[in-house]
Amino acid sequence: MMKRMAPLALALATIPAAAQAPTVGGLVQVWYTQMMDSNLRLNGVGNYYNLRSEFKENGFNLRRTELSLKGPILPGVEYQVMIDPSINTTSANAANSNGSYNPTVLQDVFITYTFMGAQVKVGQFKTLQTYEGNVSSSELLFAERSQLGRVFGDKRDRGLVVAMPFGDPKEFGGRVSLGAFNGMSDLASGKAGDSNAAKDFVLRLDFNVGSAHTFGAYTLQGSTDQTDKGALLAKTFAGANAPTAAQVLDNKDKTTNLGAFYVYKAGPLHLSAEYLTGLLGRRGPSVGAQAGAAGREHLDQKFTGYYLTGAYSFGPHTVLARYDLLNYNSGDQWYAAASPYINAGVDLSPKFTETTLGYTYAFSPAKVKAANLKLNYILRSKNFLKPLASAGQTSEQGGDTVVLAFQVAF
Repeated sequence: MMKRMAPLALALATIPAAAQAPTVGGLVQVWYTQMMDSNLRLNGVGNYYNLRSEFKENGFNLRRTELSLKGPILPGVEYQVMIDPSINTTSANAANSNGSYNPTVLQDVFITYTFMGAQVKVGQFKTLQTYEGNVSSSELLFAERSQLGRVFGDKRDRGLVVAMPFGDPKEFGGRVSLGAFNGMSDLASGKAGDSNAAKDFVLRLDFNVGSAHTFGAYTLQGSTDQTDKGALLAKTFAGANAPTAAQVLDNKDKTTNLGAFYVYKAGPLHLSAEYLTGLLGRRGPSVGAQAGAAGREHLDQKFTGYYLTGAYSFGPHTVLARYDLLNYNSGDQWYAAASPYINAGVDLSPKFTETTLGYTYAFSPAKVKAANLKLNYILRSKNFLKPLASAGQTSEQGGDTVVLAFQVAF
């Protein structure tokens, strides 16, 4: 623990004595997960599906233990630092340059400058993708984010964003944000220096109509996160019409997002919807330091996803539901003569749905995030686990989960 607290101690040591005392915040989330099918423990996960390790066994888990410091240094100059010691740090894999890793418990660290109405933010922070991915972990309606939120939105990187608010936040207003990032969010959790000269560019528009309606759109344009100093190799795609190595290298894992969202919050009612599409790119890599099979089935493979959420609160109670779909190959693109996802009658097509039913009890209805208890039932489509021959299984498999999440935030 002392080793993991070192980044925070270092950050504290660098704050000038003349600065105002920092605001200290924190978040603790403890999960108990119960499998409704032992397949979650025994079966291997098929193509693409994002299944957290907590869902592969019954038991208690420390989901988050965030500790943050923030405050002003001078008029118009602020800082923020946030760590999460519950993160199991990992190192880069020398045998697989495309293997993702998380090198540090340091989550956010940035400086904010405000002048002439504009805000400039520089450091390590989230990349402004999706609505739910940029909602504070303490304010999530469910125990876990949607597929879009956790796969594409809950990503950090090192970069700079310039934001300009406009209009009237009490009537019609908004904010336009333009940024550039290293493009390391998918490889090193955004917590490493850049490996090539390319950058991710993001644009986000947020609008509000009064306090009830929030909507917006965002995009990301990027490419490979691999070192390209002459050692970049093309991976292979299966099929007679597969691209050449030159075409794969020229593509450089072009990576894009294009999404939009709408949220209605008034009184006890919450309704929200979000849609996102783009090129899978480096999230199914086709270039790297090692040769081998590409991580996707087509050079220009597209993904598409959406979710719909509804919630109603009464007193300390909230009942809620979410339908969530993500298709990692929405154009059914591949080079093989037949679908690469179907083998011996087993269909592992990467189109996944989750239906989450939930109940939340807030110990203080006026401040739900301060202390609450969430009970979620996650129903998943039955096509993300491989069949287990030893169990006599001959078709694609799935499994549901009950999550009991305990939270305090300050």
